[in-house]
Amino acid sequence: MVRLHPRHPAAPPAHAQAAGRPRHQDRLAGPGIARTLVLGGTRSGKSAYAEGLLDPAAAALYVATARGVDPEADPEWADRVAVHRARRPGGWRTVEDADLPAVLDAAPADPVLVDDLATWVTGLLDDAGWERDAPSVAAARAALVTAVSGFAGELVLVSAEVGLGVVPSTSAGRRFRDELGALNEALAAVCDEVWLLVAGLPLRLR
Repeated sequence: MVRLHPRHPAAPPAHAQAAGRPRHQDRLAGPGIARTLVLGGTRSGKSAYAEGLLDPAAAALYVATARGVDPEADPEWADRVAVHRARRPGGWRTVEDADLPAVLDAAPADPVLVDDLATWVTGLLDDAGWERDAPSVAAARAALVTAVSGFAGELVLVSAEVGLGVVPSTSAGRRFRDELGALNEALAAVCDEVWLLVAGLPLRLR
């Protein structure tokens, strides 16, 4: 199910960027830069950085991959979602809980930002019952890579980098790490730019 959300009523009037900076000047933007992958760990600043790559005064499509949650069952997660909604510019449309490859295939000419692929992979694994080598997960990954590689407009993807820590102690944790790592690698191969955020600082990998 696709749900469109207007701007959160408590949102500030301007795009929330670090220290009120304009669009990131450290990005080596230029002709041919269409697909950008932004990686980072938890609280690394990857989402805010990715949002700063797009013009807050122009139209854009924000694809939020987090699935709906009952605020009473998980108020902390609901608060996180509300913070993300509140800082999006008023001219951006939001799609939530969507079939990501289909959304990209049908996206308008406006720039598109996807945040984030870790929650999208979690949803795929939930649907597959966390079965190892589930055909549905592999098919969805292939479909997304195809949609990204064929995307004609400006596209910014946000994903978690989960391969730098200790080996997860559970099979589900290792499953998630492996699936997300495989997706990140495949997407990096078809993106024009790849960035890694560490402590709020962007490192250009490509």
